[in-house]
Amino acid sequence: MKLIMDLLQFYKCLADDTRLKSLLLILHETELCVCELTHALAQSQPKISRHLALLRQKKLVIDQRQGQWVYYHINPDIPDWVQKILSLTLANNLQCIQEELQRLMEMPCRPPRAISCN
Repeated sequence: MKLIMDLLQFYKCLADDTRLKSLLLILHETELCVCELTHALAQSQPKISRHLALLRQKKLVIDQRQGQWVYYHINPDIPDWVQKILSLTLANNLQCIQEELQRLMEMPCRPPRAISCN
């Protein structure tokens, strides 16, 4: 069942650099945990967690616990138009997260990935 997304609230979420880059990184990597986003974005854990909480509240991301790790995914129930906007934004603006992707790839001791049942 697709969610009903408020247009203004969606764009307000994208208007913040941390939230926009978090969404694009999650979309690019399929799933990321707070520590990966903290490292990639070079931001504090409380700041990243606060932004993820807002994205979760607005139903743009969902979280899934795997052992001690909590992974964030783009909500599969977001409306098609939202998915298209995020996908097009990523595809046409990959350079805006290049530094963050590089930091992510260089991150030591990234959390292990379990095979997802989604």
